[in-house]
Amino acid sequence: MYLTHSFMSNETKYGSQQPLILVVEDHDDSLLLISYALESLGCRFICQADSTTTVLVAKEYHPDLIMLDILLPSLNGIEVVRRLKQEALTADIPVLAVTALASREDRERIIKAGFNDYISKPYMIEDLEDVIRRLLSSKLKPRSVFEMCQE
Repeated sequence: MYLTHSFMSNETKYGSQQPLILVVEDHDDSLLLISYALESLGCRFICQADSTTTVLVAKEYHPDLIMLDILLPSLNGIEVVRRLKQEALTADIPVLAVTALASREDRERIIKAGFNDYISKPYMIEDLEDVIRRLLSSKLKPRSVFEMCQE
């Protein structure tokens, strides 16, 4: 399998009706924070550190959202999003840039490249959750406080 240095969240925990997110991030601390946010939202997720297989993974799993770092060691996020938008199977998947690039020019360049939204590091987890909710508004099932306390 080509998901080297990847992991997938527990699919049965929230059921398959919950959105699936593909996270491409090469820093463990960032992955940990993102996975915490996704778990709190009740999302299933696939995390990978190697961007070279992102298009293949997206075609196979067809996630509801892709969270993509820009500054990656192999293929940068701008190149990955361009490839995703060129493929018929992945062109309509929303892509969120999660990056340390924070200038207005960076943001404009990133959005122009094909990203649906942008959040710059460091960020508050609540801000990340808000962006994810906005991008997944029709697919994210609200969870009650009771459900969250049962975990």
